[in-house]
Amino acid sequence: MLDAHTRSGGTVTASPRAAAPELAVAAGRPAGPAGFAARVTRAVLSPWSRLALLVVLLTAAASAMLVFQPQRMLTDGREPQLGGAAAALAYALAYGLCTVAFVPRPLLNLAAGALFGSSVGLSSALAGTVLGAGLAFCLGRALGQDALRPLLRGRWLKAADGQLSRHGFRSMLAARLFPGVPFAAANYCAAVSRMGLVPFLLATAVGSVPNTAAYAVAGARASTPGSPAFLIALAVIALPALAGGVVAWRRRHRLPGA
Repeated sequence: MLDAHTRSGGTVTASPRAAAPELAVAAGRPAGPAGFAARVTRAVLSPWSRLALLVVLLTAAASAMLVFQPQRMLTDGREPQLGGAAAALAYALAYGLCTVAFVPRPLLNLAAGALFGSSVGLSSALAGTVLGAGLAFCLGRALGQDALRPLLRGRWLKAADGQLSRHGFRSMLAARLFPGVPFAAANYCAAVSRMGLVPFLLATAVGSVPNTAAYAVAGARASTPGSPAFLIALAVIALPALAGGVVAWRRRHRLPGA
């Protein structure tokens, strides 16, 4: 058996048995700067850190919308430097960003109709709707899904998640057709679920047409509130909301259990 140390020519040398634990400790200990960087990276990319970043981004965006007051578009009109298709495209981009910041879509749809007329206003608002929904979905999926999915334990939450995950297109189409579901809430609920991006965008584009068209026509004909087009637009806005409320009330006890 070897001693802890042996003397050879006056020089103290460590035996293999004594050096083994020291090598094991050294091998298991990460290098100083590299180990610290790895720990920081893991902390920054953790699910709850990403969720906190999402909350900060959305809060900042909503605060910016409150400061800049996008409802002024209804009275100020579009920038004189832009015209035609360029103005409609710029409005669609601004529309998408505003919806991510929780600006109500009815306000933006009315403004689109008032600024560009029924047809161009509808196209611009619909493009902005799909853009904003896609941005919110990608943000929620990248920054919030990993942290929030483990929290889906309640009866209602599990049922909603199951519907969105298994029947994504159909469920999102129904949510878009019946305006009782808030636009932003539907976006982030879909992001937390396992729904795919393509079905989500297709359902948003198709399901948002009736409501968006009604608001765009109402905005374009706001100067003539007694016109048939304006009255029909109001009916298209009101009837789906009423129907959605009736369906939700009748099915409130039929929601599947956990």
